[in-house]
Amino acid sequence: MNLFKKLRKHLPTYQEIQQYRYLHIFGDGLKQPEVWAFNRQSTAKGVAIGLFCAFLPMPFEMVPAIFLAVLMGGNLPFALAGVWISNPVTWVPLYTPCYLLGAKILQLNPIELADITLRQAGTHYAALWLGCLTVGLSLSIATHFFISYMWRSQVRQRWRRRKEMRAKRKSQNKETV
Repeated sequence: MNLFKKLRKHLPTYQEIQQYRYLHIFGDGLKQPEVWAFNRQSTAKGVAIGLFCAFLPMPFEMVPAIFLAVLMGGNLPFALAGVWISNPVTWVPLYTPCYLLGAKILQLNPIELADITLRQAGTHYAALWLGCLTVGLSLSIATHFFISYMWRSQVRQRWRRRKEMRAKRKSQNKETV
């Protein structure tokens, strides 16, 4: 059975989603078929959106992921799954390189968290955000193209196999005649 068919079994239906009152803030966006479709474009967009939002140094990254998935027509389940890369266990390895990149872009000397003062907090928080946005955007674009490429290559491979099978059957039919 296909992975997407297995996932679809566990996903809520539109009627089940409408039962949750707090989801009405997303309006009719959750009714869009692209948000729930498992095709190349929506899946690649959903994963890319999830990765981008995972790099946002803020709590509740799932909310912007939902809004972006609805706005851009990305697969919502994959967008939400991508956000879970960022969690309290992965914050330090995820955000430290982003902060260092942002500090380098802003030409700041990186400082240790224990040495930061309230006066410096805003500047260094801006460095963190800049680095996170840069890394998140770069990774999400690369991931989108990678998923699209892999999806296309898999489709080409299936077509090639089908073509070979048809040719094999055709040659077998000629031999029997």
